[in-house]
Amino acid sequence: MAKYLLGIDLGAGSLKATIIDDAGHILGEASHPVTTSVRQFGWSEQDPAEWFAALCAAVPRAIEAARIPASAIAGIGVSAGAHIPVLTDAEDNVLRPAIMWNDQRAAAEAAALHERAGERIIATSLNRVNPTWTLAMLAWLKDHEPEVMAKTKRLYLAKDYLRSRLTGTWETDFSDAIGALMADNATKSWSPELCALIGLDEALLPPVKPAEAVVGTVTPEAAARTGLAAGTPVVCGSNDTTVEFFGVGATTPGIGGVKLATAGVLYLATQGPSVNPPISCYPHIMPGMYYTATGTNSCASAHRWLRDLMFTEDGFEGMDALAETAPRGARGLLFHPYLQGERAPYWDPLLRADFIGLTISHGKPEFARALYEGLAFSIRDLLQAAQGLGLSFGRIRLMGGGARSACWRQIIADATGLTVERTESADASYGSALVAGVGAGVFASPEDAVARCVRLLDTTTPDAEAHEFYTQLFGIYKDAQAALAGLNHRLHALFS
Repeated sequence: MAKYLLGIDLGAGSLKATIIDDAGHILGEASHPVTTSVRQFGWSEQDPAEWFAALCAAVPRAIEAARIPASAIAGIGVSAGAHIPVLTDAEDNVLRPAIMWNDQRAAAEAAALHERAGERIIATSLNRVNPTWTLAMLAWLKDHEPEVMAKTKRLYLAKDYLRSRLTGTWETDFSDAIGALMADNATKSWSPELCALIGLDEALLPPVKPAEAVVGTVTPEAAARTGLAAGTPVVCGSNDTTVEFFGVGATTPGIGGVKLATAGVLYLATQGPSVNPPISCYPHIMPGMYYTATGTNSCASAHRWLRDLMFTEDGFEGMDALAETAPRGARGLLFHPYLQGERAPYWDPLLRADFIGLTISHGKPEFARALYEGLAFSIRDLLQAAQGLGLSFGRIRLMGGGARSACWRQIIADATGLTVERTESADASYGSALVAGVGAGVFASPEDAVARCVRLLDTTTPDAEAHEFYTQLFGIYKDAQAALAGLNHRLHALFS
């Protein structure tokens, strides 16, 4: 008999649940939105209670769509964005909203930590501190909300908090521990030295377990709320990027990846750690492997923003069709996607988005095309910075909702000059289900899970003429970014 697996992923805009069989076929899926609060410029927060409410809404619908009994699910995996802390008190009550990975408030604390112990942080936890890491966020909370830190008895990372609502247990995996920037790669556990930098008691940190380890089962209380069967095994899981990259079969060194989701992310699979700050480095699901990741703040979020602003009647499909009709280069309309400041390669929270080169002849098709091209240039910006550090990319595999657009896939291939591959399933909920299958014994190993379940859907190759054109346009994009950065800072100073 087939064995079924449930993968749950908490994204920045929604939670998704996916049920697969032991051959990797998707039987049912469902999603439910979650909201982000922006109380100040550069801030980004979510309510963890809303995460679990979204899970309770999405999981029953996925089970119904799959047309299987909940008792047939052999294992459950959960993933979420990295770096996101959830703080609870002695009764396990959440003390404040979760600070999201794209929040920029801790810039001063990050700079101070880097100046004080930057090289030691990199040597220990593989990465350079910046405002998006949990270490810097906690330093900000120590300075600005000491009463919250004084009440804190447990620190969860986002996927661990969500999973704990199912199992009642408290643990994390090593990839998420590295993502907190408080782990020691040598010991594969927490670092007392890095915790001491912000005066954090190690007792607040969860035990570290393998991503595929079964850490608990669905409690009767959780079963009543979710429609799951009590006693169903739940694995520790990992952050969204780790399971997603694994889930598209990026299991050999040299395979790259591009994620077109809320953020844009560029990945590279490596044998052993590849430490090239400010590019991030995380442990892979595959034993002994790591991967690099470098990301922008706005990708599908910019896509959604423009859809809501200008294409409400057209929707995403209509917007995509209009982009296809516009000529390459959008008749000179350029877009910089810095709607929430920017991470790599600029690490500047004060950058602002823009459309430049606008004329009276530009219409909706050019705006849609310029958006796709600007986001592709943002990915090329990441790629160029990584290549400058000596990283070498072969083919890349696409992930995220944006990968569905054939127009956008071709623009990315042409802008980067790299062959783009798309697998049948390419999101974190699918990768989480594969990890659950390893832990539940449905698959003999991570390699077995990929061999049985990951299948190539299509390949997009770059056009040489288009690549040359985009290389010239990218030069203008870069020059414009440099010219406008100072003006962005002056605008911020005037209106802050």
